[in-house]
Amino acid sequence: MTDHEAIPPPPADGWKHEGVRVVKADSLDSNTAQTPGMNRAAAINLARTGAQKLWAGTVHIHPDAKTGAHHHGHLESVIYIVKGKARMRWGEKLEFTAEAGPGDFIFVPPYVPHQEINAMKDETLECVLVRSDNEAIAINLPDVEPVEKPEEVRWIDPTHPTGG
Repeated sequence: MTDHEAIPPPPADGWKHEGVRVVKADSLDSNTAQTPGMNRAAAINLARTGAQKLWAGTVHIHPDAKTGAHHHGHLESVIYIVKGKARMRWGEKLEFTAEAGPGDFIFVPPYVPHQEINAMKDETLECVLVRSDNEAIAINLPDVEPVEKPEEVRWIDPTHPTGG
């Protein structure tokens, strides 16, 4: 919104029930699509809060667990690592890899084949997940034959290429 855009008028009953929503940690909805070795719970979506353009929730990946190769169609995904160590593999043959720890963010662009892995053998990986739409799109890619030794990739921020 620019400075000169008008704020839309409030709903007929005001902003009280149509404004900000706080979803408490103990009221997340685990009635979502689940993957073996993972537990997902929705916090923000159309049904719960009226969100039109995103989905947010938590995912806990069991120790030493990993997903199969998949992508999320046209959706963008952001994963924030709360606790543990995530290893991501991506590419046509999952030939690239990178790791992330507490406080790190992972961005997964649309249609990128990837796999989430808990890099810890004895600790649950706890993450916050945000997607760019309400749709629960997960296209499994059972025919992907992962390379044995993926190439480690260090991301370079194009806005700060020298790290400054």
